[in-house]
Amino acid sequence: MAERGHGFTVMSEQSSAGRRFSLRLPGRTCEPITLWDNPVLRTTTAPVTVFDKNIRRLVDQLFETMYAIETGVGLAATQIGRTERVFVFDCHDGVVGHVINPVVEPLGSEVLPGWEGCLSLPGVSAETSRLNRCRVTGQDADGNDIAYDGEGLRARCFQHELDHLNGVLYIDHQPDGVRTQLEQEMRDSEWYGNLSLDPHTALYKRSQAGEET
Repeated sequence: MAERGHGFTVMSEQSSAGRRFSLRLPGRTCEPITLWDNPVLRTTTAPVTVFDKNIRRLVDQLFETMYAIETGVGLAATQIGRTERVFVFDCHDGVVGHVINPVVEPLGSEVLPGWEGCLSLPGVSAETSRLNRCRVTGQDADGNDIAYDGEGLRARCFQHELDHLNGVLYIDHQPDGVRTQLEQEMRDSEWYGNLSLDPHTALYKRSQAGEET
């Protein structure tokens, strides 16, 4: 998920088991971001059953890639071309986390509109209605049960990232006319035709900032 106007400073995450996951490891580079029209974004991801160094590496890769993009507040595995049921988040509110095999449950019935963007759909955004409060449960990279409550942006992020793991994009929640307009804007975008882009490239940065030539 993307939100304009946020930077990032968090460099590590405290797991529920007290283990700190290192971010920005020496020599570690971010992964390419999968872009709209890449079939993996329409994939329903597979539950994780083995909690080992490979799943910890995936969590690190997701954080590395999310933090490479100034507007990033959440990232799901499909957004770096993976099909495990994992997402990470940092909404710059003091809580940073990752969730494996997430399940989202409402905390109340209030639904609010809010502007929403996506790192896989650079340069476009739309007002999207989401639950204002929710809880996400799942496991951490060691297989421990975890839960996070969210309100406002963090709740929106949980729902947005879970959608990704089910092959759903926020534009799917739009009225037909709005979705058609957004899809046309993306087809007209400078980045269209690429199935993925390194977020460090000038093209991706320009597109995410809405500054295409």
